[in-house]
Formats: sequence, C-alpha cells, structure tokens
Amino acid sequence: MAEELMVKVDDVYKRYRLGLIGGGTLTADLQSWWAKVRHKEDPNSKIGAKVYGKNEVFYALNGISFEVRKGEALGIIGGNGAGKSTTLKLLSQVTAPTKGKIYLNGRVASMLEVGTGFHPELTGRENIYLNGAILGMTKAEIDAKIEEIIDFSECRQFIDTPVKRYSSGMYVKLAFSVAAHLDSEIMIMDEVLAVGDINFQHKCLNKMKDIATNEGRTILYVSHNMNTIKTLCNRCIVLEHGRVIFNGDTDQAIGLYSIKNKGNILTDSDLINKKRISGLSHDIIMTRLNVTKCKDQHFIFELKIEAKYDFEKIVLRIVIFDKIGNALCTAHSDIARNIKKGKNNIEFDFDTSPLMNNYYSADLIISDFDEGIMRRHDVVQKAVSFEILDNEITPYNVKWNPNGWGHIQMKNMKVKVRQEN
Repeated sequence: MAEELMVKVDDVYKRYRLGLIGGGTLTADLQSWWAKVRHKEDPNSKIGAKVYGKNEVFYALNGISFEVRKGEALGIIGGNGAGKSTTLKLLSQVTAPTKGKIYLNGRVASMLEVGTGFHPELTGRENIYLNGAILGMTKAEIDAKIEEIIDFSECRQFIDTPVKRYSSGMYVKLAFSVAAHLDSEIMIMDEVLAVGDINFQHKCLNKMKDIATNEGRTILYVSHNMNTIKTLCNRCIVLEHGRVIFNGDTDQAIGLYSIKNKGNILTDSDLINKKRISGLSHDIIMTRLNVTKCKDQHFIFELKIEAKYDFEKIVLRIVIFDKIGNALCTAHSDIARNIKKGKNNIEFDFDTSPLMNNYYSADLIISDFDEGIMRRHDVVQKAVSFEILDNEITPYNVKWNPNGWGHIQMKNMKVKVRQEN
C-alpha cells in the first residue's frame, strides 16, 4: 500500500519583477513618475545601476512539479540560483506561488536560515514556546517536550538568555532542536547545519534519519554537501534554472549534479567570494589562485595572499574531495618562509598522479607554524575543482573500479621473495 501523500507541488511558477519597485516615499515615486512621462532620467536612480524595463521579470521557478510521501526524506540539489531556496520558501508559506498549486498534508516546521522564527529579545525557552504556539501546540504539549529540546540543543546554560546574544552556532542548535522535536508532520531544512560544529551535524543527521524512519515524518532537505544528501535522503530532485531536470535515485541525482557543475581546473580563480570557514583569525587571507603550469600530472599553482603581519613559517594544505563530498586525501606544502606584511605570492606543486579518473574539488587551508604549533588562519572551501581524465598508473592490465576500490590508487608496493631452504 502506497504511503500517504504529504506534499504535492503542481506546475508551480514564481515570478519576480526586476529592479527597484517604489522609491521609498510618495514624493520620490511622484518624481520618478513625472520624469518617466517626460522621457527624462529618473532623479532617484542610483549612479551606475542597471535600469530595467517596465515588463522585465525573472522566473525563479518555471513550472516545477513533484510529490513527497509520508516518511520520505527528499533531497533538493542544484547550483546557485537553481530555485532551491525559493521552493522551500513556498513550501514554508513564506511567500505564495505566482501560478500553480501546493498541497501540504500537515503542519510544517522549517529552518530556512539561522534565526528564522526566533524573536531576538526573547530567551531560548520563550522562543521554544513561541514556535510551538505557531505550530498550534498547547502549552501542555510543549511542556512535555521542552526538557528533551533543551538537552538536544546543548544550550541549557544559556536557555534563559535572550537569543540575540547567541552565536550563530547556538542559534542553529536550538532552532534545529525545536524543529525536530515539536509536533510537525513535515520538516523543511535549508543548508543551515553548515554553521554548527561537526559533532552536532552528525547528531542532527542521525536525528533526521530517525524521525523519517521511525516517526514517519516527511523531510525536505537542501544542501550543497553531497555526503549529507547521500546519508539522509532516499530520493532526490535536481533543479536547474527553476526547472526539475531529474527526480529519482539519490546516487543518480548526485552524479548528474556533479556533471552539471563540474569544471576543468580553473586557470584563474578569485577566492575572495568563495565560501570559507568562519571563526578563524584571518590574519592571512587567500585572495586568488592561478594555475601557471600543468605537466606530467603535476599542477603548479600560484597563490596570492594578504598578511596582516610578518610570518616566519607558512604551511599550505590541500584536501581533496570526491564528487559527493567525501574527503579522499590531503597534501601539505613545504614551509614557506619570511612572509611579509601585505601582499605575497606563494608557488606550490600539486601532484595528481595518485588520483583515478573522476571529478574532484579541493579545500585550501593556510596556517602558520611556530614552536611546533600549527594555527589555521584561512580555509577556503571548494577553492578549486578539476577533472582527471587520463591517469593510467596500473602497470598491469586491470580496469580500476572506483566504486569498489576507492578513488585513489597508491603507488605499488615493492615485493621481495625469499625462498625457504
């Protein structure tokens, strides 16, 4: 017997008008209107800003349809601007579709970004009651769950402190705990777990698997971390330019997404706007990565950095990930010495020969090394992506099997045979 239908999205469109709508005051709007009817320049337009035509619109979603049944964990993946967050906002009823219908069979608990649904002036405890009341729960029902919520959140020491004083990590812990434990049939999660620490991320993933499997709740989960998608989701849709281009098996969806977003190694990569780990000193910032040479499966990189101080010893680390986000291997550089305050260039060599043919991405970490202690200053996630096409290092006629043997082929072991007397 088919499981009960919990979510149905039927031919949904979401349209936005481009450009500024309204000048903020009636006077400014009248000035803009009068300039327009006289075919004059808008006196309230910003210098250098693009002026959009009257009818210019953007479709964030362009006719998407899918269904989710009770107990399913559906992954939603796609590149930036594909429509993932817009989909979740529509399902959370933050905004309404321009066209099409959305059917929700039950109460919805959502985490769309850090702090969503929390009042900053209220304490953690008060926000738990507020969120429960929004879901339609009684005070007695919330009372029965509040201790479990507080324990899971690991925020008991600060639970009676206003949440405006919480760190982003504490926000996430409490918000997830509230969403996971209050009585909702549908749980919607945007990629907010990236803010929490790694142990709490594992704890959250295990909790989501438990509530989907044992409690029969429905989960919709957006993430760029393919490892968490693979761990949690039993089905996946891939979005591209506001359309569903795949709906089915999670591994196939991840493979399609990886191919769509793959790129040969970048010859010139701006690192300033790349995603990076917060909470570090950033006394050294990585700004640009250039490939200056590629020969015999070796890439020669030039890394541009900016240092706030002089440093005696700098170490680079590059961590390689496969196409679904599993860490495969790490390479360290030799020590770069006498880094001066200001802009510096560092050249380093990366040997790709142990990697089998596949798609990869790499995080780049820069640290200083002093008296046996290594301190990280900057970590750029997915600093570079690349594809290995023609590595053939197996010396005998064996077709390498990445699924069964892994994506790294180490150098062959040297063997000595000694005959017994």
